[in-house]
Amino acid sequence: MPRPLFSGLGWLDFPQACALCDAEDRAAICSSCASSLLRPDVAQSCPVCAIPARLGQVCGQCLRAAPQFDATVTAFHYVYPLDRLVQSFKFRADLKLAAFFADVLTASVSAHYRALAINALPTVVVALPLAHRRLRERGFNQAALLADGVARRLNLPAAHDAMLRIRETQPQSGLTREARIKNIRGAFDCSTSLDGRHVAIVDDVMTTGATLSEAAKVLKRAGAVRVDAWVLSRAVMESTAGTVHA
Repeated sequence: MPRPLFSGLGWLDFPQACALCDAEDRAAICSSCASSLLRPDVAQSCPVCAIPARLGQVCGQCLRAAPQFDATVTAFHYVYPLDRLVQSFKFRADLKLAAFFADVLTASVSAHYRALAINALPTVVVALPLAHRRLRERGFNQAALLADGVARRLNLPAAHDAMLRIRETQPQSGLTREARIKNIRGAFDCSTSLDGRHVAIVDDVMTTGATLSEAAKVLKRAGAVRVDAWVLSRAVMESTAGTVHA
């Protein structure tokens, strides 16, 4: 039995300073600050990619070019100050945030599948693999920490070695949707048979969905019948109309 990635983080149960306001709390983010973080309105979000969409209908982008994943669950919009927390987590190894992020993503996942009123939970959880160079530099994969935390909370297996990163790519940030798709093509492989499985793939941020779509394609090629994306945050931007779009 592989050792859970969170097994050494028991110290997170002790009181600590909130990462946003410095108030003492047992969580990395105090309840007041946590309630202020911008969360998506599921009833007004695209069920496929989780971007804000009128009446919860499938958005135009997903209708024009459906991603390989079948649904998206997200806990937050990737806006200030959540964006700062995510950056601190993965770029400055602020691992005290890991349990908080796993808790809120688990709550979002549980609410999503309860709303479906069917026993639809995936049967295995897979983390989006990090590029080898960035893994060496960072020393950990933030998606793997999230995947392990959520999987343990839901009593689901986490298949950390199922998906491989087989090609180095340039960072996706700053690239157009089309460039992102081209950049990530052929970057993944799956070493595990997933015949008939319903898979959840976990990452910290979804921007255009190109990376997760490429990963989902590989998982389906390995036999998965459905792939749901579980992401901590969904990147959006405000329009002059006061709504948000990808």
